[in-house]
Amino acid sequence: MKLVKLQINTRNQKYPIFIGKNISDNFNKLLKESSINFNQCLIVIDNNVPKKKINKILHSLSSKKVATHFFNANEKNKNQTSVDKILSILLSKNFNRNDCLIAIGGGITGDVSGFAASIFKRGIKFVNIPTTLLSQVDSSIGGKTGINTKYGKNLIGAFYQPCLVISDINFLYTLPKREVICGYGEILKHSLIADKNFFTFLNKYGAEILKLKSPIIEKAIYKSCSIKKKIVETDEKEMSLRKILNFGHTFAHAYEATLDYSKKLNHGEAVILGIKTAVKFSLLNKILNTREFLLIENHLDKLDLPRNINKFFSAKNLNKILSFMKKDKKNNTNKINLVLLKKIGSPIFKLQFNEKKIHLFLKKELI
Repeated sequence: MKLVKLQINTRNQKYPIFIGKNISDNFNKLLKESSINFNQCLIVIDNNVPKKKINKILHSLSSKKVATHFFNANEKNKNQTSVDKILSILLSKNFNRNDCLIAIGGGITGDVSGFAASIFKRGIKFVNIPTTLLSQVDSSIGGKTGINTKYGKNLIGAFYQPCLVISDINFLYTLPKREVICGYGEILKHSLIADKNFFTFLNKYGAEILKLKSPIIEKAIYKSCSIKKKIVETDEKEMSLRKILNFGHTFAHAYEATLDYSKKLNHGEAVILGIKTAVKFSLLNKILNTREFLLIENHLDKLDLPRNINKFFSAKNLNKILSFMKKDKKNNTNKINLVLLKKIGSPIFKLQFNEKKIHLFLKKELI
């Protein structure tokens, strides 16, 4: 697959997403092509990223003044302390608004770095180089940045669009299978909320995508990014349509928080569990028909994706799960907002349910 460019056009920012193999090795060239200039930059680097790829990016920036900060990316470090460390470096080196913060890593690195960029002197240039499948198809697009607190996931943050996104496929080949499955969860979500033809494609080629087979993986990334692009351009600040991107996430974020963001369940796996939960809830509330429900359930079974919450939780976790669901940032009443599915490709997001109804549903699922 040749270098592909997607142009994101929001009200606050216009920026390109480049997708291809080994494209980060020519980072400086892509900066020039995107008309991004700066005197100095700070690169925040996920410790999991292969050093060889980092060295090539640094070599490409040899004409620039570059500082680096290595970051141990995990949900527990997605916090204000990590943001403060980045801000301290920017302040100590006297960065200004014309300088640049660059993130190289997965979604956590991008979220923390993007949030730091949004609040440093009320906004500094931000470039994102996502290195996981999940971040390439989801978190790097659309400008959501944020951190976790003891009260829940991503409750502190800002909408802050990057200047440039570079999705280099070669980063993916060093990922463990579990990380690839995480990214697949978001790809699947995009198909379910926007495009049944894409779901049919995933149903046919899902195994090849999980094995990162070319050119199938590139096509899946491009299509997933295209879906999110259209939604973000229509509703940048999540006032209406963009809420459909939260399909499965109200459950997922509560699952993660209930387990204290442990390695037992990472974000992408939680999203897949959340999708299954939301689909089942849609069926039982007669919003989704049985045939479509079985299509989705069979797809999860066929690819052996996480799908049973009772493997991670028991009835004793129920009140804690509900507590986090009630604190979800999308709620604006004492009811819980959920994005559900009418059919594949057709979500519904203006639905609210009382705690008791969800409690009874989850209690049965946890048996």
